[in-house]
Amino acid sequence: MEMSVRDLQKKSATSGIILGIVLIVCSVLSFYFITTIATSIWMITLGPMFFSVIIPLIIAILFTSDLRKKIGGYWTFRQAVTGIFIMFFCAYVVSYIGYNLLFVRVIEPQAIQKTEEKVVGATTAVMEKQGVDQEKIDEQEKKMRDQFDIQNNMTPVKIISGVGISLIFMFVIAMIFAAIFKKDPPLSMSNTYTADDYVDPTV
Repeated sequence: MEMSVRDLQKKSATSGIILGIVLIVCSVLSFYFITTIATSIWMITLGPMFFSVIIPLIIAILFTSDLRKKIGGYWTFRQAVTGIFIMFFCAYVVSYIGYNLLFVRVIEPQAIQKTEEKVVGATTAVMEKQGVDQEKIDEQEKKMRDQFDIQNNMTPVKIISGVGISLIFMFVIAMIFAAIFKKDPPLSMSNTYTADDYVDPTV
């Protein structure tokens, strides 16, 4: 099956938008799990990992496999990197706008503060039960609150830096996924491919 650059970009972008919406839902569920359901430091620690890492990873794998099927079941490493990176990039943009800008700033403007109080409260409670000195508890609490203050007071430079790091990270993950999901077409099919099939991932 011949696949043009434009077709690959369109299918990847569509999958990315859907993936981004799923990531928004996972982030919202993670926030409410931490602030309303979690009752221990273990739940507060493992909950976000489940919603922010495990579920998104599984869904990303399923979407990558589905994307390969949509373009005919075969793609070169370069095609795979291009398609997967576009999908991840679109998902990142959608989730950033939906969660960081809309949910955190409009729907739940106290999201960071609520999360902070829950995390700090659970951590200090565990330390108190373990008989840790109050001085050390206060020191640990200050460190945690300082970290949350950084999140709550992001400067434009830090935001741009964060976006840049995220793009590099996404490209690396896209290359890893591409290496795993690459499936070169049989020789009889590859001979029918056009120059458009070989996509520059920087496009």
